[in-house]
Amino acid sequence: MIIAVRGLTKRFGAFTAVDDLTLAVEPGTIFAFLGANGSGKSTTIRMLIGLLRPTAGAIELDGVDVIRHPRRVRDRIGYMGQKVSLYQGLSLFENVEFYAGLGGLAGAALEQRWGALRERFALGDAQDEHPENLSAGIRQRAGLAVATLHEPRVLFLDEPTAGVDVHNRALFWDLIREEAAAGVTVFVTTHFLEEVDYCDWAAFIDAGRLIANAAPEDLRRQYSDGYRVRLELGAEALQGDAAALRAAGFTWRAVDGAVELAADVLAPQRLETLAAVASAHGARIHIEQPAMADVFRRLVTAGPPA
Repeated sequence: MIIAVRGLTKRFGAFTAVDDLTLAVEPGTIFAFLGANGSGKSTTIRMLIGLLRPTAGAIELDGVDVIRHPRRVRDRIGYMGQKVSLYQGLSLFENVEFYAGLGGLAGAALEQRWGALRERFALGDAQDEHPENLSAGIRQRAGLAVATLHEPRVLFLDEPTAGVDVHNRALFWDLIREEAAAGVTVFVTTHFLEEVDYCDWAAFIDAGRLIANAAPEDLRRQYSDGYRVRLELGAEALQGDAAALRAAGFTWRAVDGAVELAADVLAPQRLETLAAVASAHGARIHIEQPAMADVFRRLVTAGPPA
């Protein structure tokens, strides 16, 4: 594991912000860390990156004991928050030079690294502009570029898409997934729960306690009514396919001249069966995925596991 957290606790006087948290994050994955405002997300991140000392517990990041050696972990991580940390009054490239200097990156090495990021993040026309004159989407891309200048092993993103339109959010997630594909571990918080579908794993906390920790599909299976699939054909046309659909785990009913099927999860075998049936009848398929917001509401209602 590239991040291992055991029994992590943080108290501020009588208030417990994070309560006995245990997590493990695999290298090269996108790990969503979710919860309502005040649930303990930001406090946890501050402990993971060595800015806040825990009351109890252990943190290991890329082989470094973060509690004993908080400074040693800094060159292994990148961080980007909701408010992109770019200085007004400096051009974007001057910001790049400043942050690169903190990491000891300069000269030809900086020129090569920034040239690659500038092209990949489409920042060529923006590098001479001041951050206050850039659109939210460009500032967001610039913030991610700066956070990855020193090629960190782990990238922490705390509400990175807040205040950004849907189109730019999608483009930003393309870049995040490219980072993960290149081997970077991404630890991200977000209020847009639909973004969990970009992630490999999701952990939910409530009032500082872990209430769920699983792959998104496993959470849907446990805390939702499952998938709804609508086939645009009459129920009588399905009689010859009943056995195959039943064997694949579907239930169904006739609804307004169509067939509505249900399944707890749409595994590849089920999708193949569904596609074969639809193709045989020339029927259109409409799939309704359980919303992660509904999953979260059920999680909070259910509370932490026993």
